[in-house]
Amino acid sequence: MNVSYLIAKRYFSSKNKRNIISIIANISMVGVAVGTLALIIVLSVFNGLEDLVRSAYSRFDPHLKVVAVKGKSFETTPALLQKIKSLAGVAQLTEVIEDNALLRYDDRQMVVKIKGASANYYVHNHLDSAMVDGRFELERNGGGYAVVGEGVQRQLQVNIANRFAPLLLLYPKNKKKISLDPTEAFNDGRIMPGGVFRLERQYDDQYIFVPLAFAENLMGYGARRTSLEIQVKDDGEDVKSVQRAMRRVLGPEFKVLNSDEQHVALLRAVKIEKAFVFVTFTFILLIASLNIFFSLSMLVIDKKKDVAILLSMGAEPNTIRNIFLAEGTIVAFTGALTGLIIGVGVCLAQKEFGLVSMGTLGNGLSQPYPVKMLWQDIALTVVAIIVITITVSIRPAQQASSIQIRDNL
Repeated sequence: MNVSYLIAKRYFSSKNKRNIISIIANISMVGVAVGTLALIIVLSVFNGLEDLVRSAYSRFDPHLKVVAVKGKSFETTPALLQKIKSLAGVAQLTEVIEDNALLRYDDRQMVVKIKGASANYYVHNHLDSAMVDGRFELERNGGGYAVVGEGVQRQLQVNIANRFAPLLLLYPKNKKKISLDPTEAFNDGRIMPGGVFRLERQYDDQYIFVPLAFAENLMGYGARRTSLEIQVKDDGEDVKSVQRAMRRVLGPEFKVLNSDEQHVALLRAVKIEKAFVFVTFTFILLIASLNIFFSLSMLVIDKKKDVAILLSMGAEPNTIRNIFLAEGTIVAFTGALTGLIIGVGVCLAQKEFGLVSMGTLGNGLSQPYPVKMLWQDIALTVVAIIVITITVSIRPAQQASSIQIRDNL
């Protein structure tokens, strides 16, 4: 075994634990342990939140979404639709018209986001499981129905059981002339409410689903669509490979977005916050590790005679330096390993038992804080500790290696 490590281990496990050097070393270990513990837990929580964001949108968003590079809509043709449908891995194509409109119900009104979708929309989105009232059917018995978010239903007090109170939707006409008559400024359409869904508050408070033909007539879009939503087959087809193939086929006029790219700003914000948290807690680890610097500096002073004896016995200055580097490493890694074990244990307990809750959801159920441990985070934490340990240990170690024999014997 390495002589430097053996001597460093002897200093670390010395029975004389009541001196100030040992106390500072123990404080260093506790500080590193707490910093490592906090870093592992917080990074795991951010990973869990990232997954929670993805799962919250997964039932609403398609695997791939085709939008125009310029403008908010584009012209569709049978040839374009067939070109997409013929690609390997494409299971379903849904035409979508999505825009803001004014919704009135009785004497109440609000601005909503209309999503007109072709009849096959619900097949892969499984929105039937998100229904709290009625059914997710945009067309039934030859008639069109609207499915509204729970927040919209609550604000307008929509009663889907009332067959004599349709929803009135108003959309501004695309006219250059300004009319003083309000009826000339808006297209209007009436449709019966057929159901209420609860997915995620962002959608529940503003979305209303209608048949594609209804949205087309209300907004005067004709063959234009705001997006095409693509579902990939469930037989193991790679979404990325289908995305690449679709980009080649459609050319530069269209953007093909996967699920993450559809919410790139939100996910980027989560990643930026995670990066800031990592930097902050790494700085806290650095501050905690300064105690290692002080304890090693004091240890060098305390062990000057031992160092002089080792040098007189033929030890190289590098050996002396390595002793104190090893001492700093032992202190840091003992604390880090302790913090790592406790942090992993806390994350596993949270994942299994939901010890800490985010609060009560709209359905009355408690949502535990999501956690997800990644080996990359653990590896990054270990690398940060190694860099910090070497940084704070190298100066005292160099001082020890420069001790003169004649001055200390």
